[in-house]
Amino acid sequence: MTNTKRSVTGTAPLLGARAHNRATLDRQLLLRPARMSVTAAVEHLLGLQAQNVKPPYYALAARLDGFTPEALSRLMADREAVRIVTMRSTIHTHTADDCLTLRPLVQPARDRELVTFRKGLAGVDLDRLAELARDLVETEPRTMRQLREALLQEWPDADPQALAVAARCRLPLVQVTPRGLWGRSGQVSLTTAEHWLGRPVEPAPTPDAVVLRYLGAFGPASVKDMQTWAGTTRLREAFERLRPQLVTFRDVSGVELFDLPDAPRPDPDTPAPPRFLPEFDNLLLSHADRTRVVPPEHRGRSWQGNLAYRTLLVDGFLAGLWRLAEDALVIEPFDDLTRARRNEVTAEGERMLRVMHPETAYDIRFGAVRD
Repeated sequence: MTNTKRSVTGTAPLLGARAHNRATLDRQLLLRPARMSVTAAVEHLLGLQAQNVKPPYYALAARLDGFTPEALSRLMADREAVRIVTMRSTIHTHTADDCLTLRPLVQPARDRELVTFRKGLAGVDLDRLAELARDLVETEPRTMRQLREALLQEWPDADPQALAVAARCRLPLVQVTPRGLWGRSGQVSLTTAEHWLGRPVEPAPTPDAVVLRYLGAFGPASVKDMQTWAGTTRLREAFERLRPQLVTFRDVSGVELFDLPDAPRPDPDTPAPPRFLPEFDNLLLSHADRTRVVPPEHRGRSWQGNLAYRTLLVDGFLAGLWRLAEDALVIEPFDDLTRARRNEVTAEGERMLRVMHPETAYDIRFGAVRD
């Protein structure tokens, strides 16, 4: 049951902060361990943020019942999941199907990204660059350094970094395995999605179709929320076309939120167990307004410069950081935790360690409250 009441304007029901939080956690599979396959979860979540190798594994460990790291690693080894730059110009782990469709959806944003590098690309024929880069990486996977060096032979006066970025923006380049496999290491080597998956890139889905999927995984949400997630603009028209088949709410700031009529919106008092999330988790990066998960007093505490920390949720909200030291899981809460909360966090930490590191013995330690 949703905790709603009519806003003072009467235009839409008001969705309280906790109701908003619980709805988002439910869509993100964080209220209770979900019983679904790894493929189904990655598809439902529209991919997993993956600047580093390990975050997608920890993200699924927090969300799925019976997850093992080997399950995701096997999908990647079998080329049923891949690592590729998509939303917000960041690396995501996607299913093969989503890789071939979501990348075309955000291609206009990748094209606009090249404006930043226009000085370094003066005199470069971008169509020719894409053709040459495709030949290079489909002949054999190339590192970014190898790609730069090869492209410099064609355009010796261009900025080397800009040439490699242009190839990444113009082509759907995936990171080939063993990069991304659990317990394995490998440098970043690239080839095209079509070559790696053995089938062509598909037409981009309509924005309307992706709006519905986004709301199913991240809603209730505003237009700006989805634009933040996708790293694109001009999605208002898609929301307006869909308005007759959606429901709307207002958040506590009066912002209009859209949602699927039959999507879960749990009671705000629904328990939300502690969760250990990786750095760059989708939950913390996919909305313009992150107060649904990040209390105002903790804004910015999960980052330092370009470094993101691993985060702890307590009662559904950002409540601290965590890290694995040599022999311990170290938890640094932002505020004092009651004995009951500490016990809940400890139990969830033990569960996470059993899933992710079953052969390693770790103590669980609470550090000082992090100022």
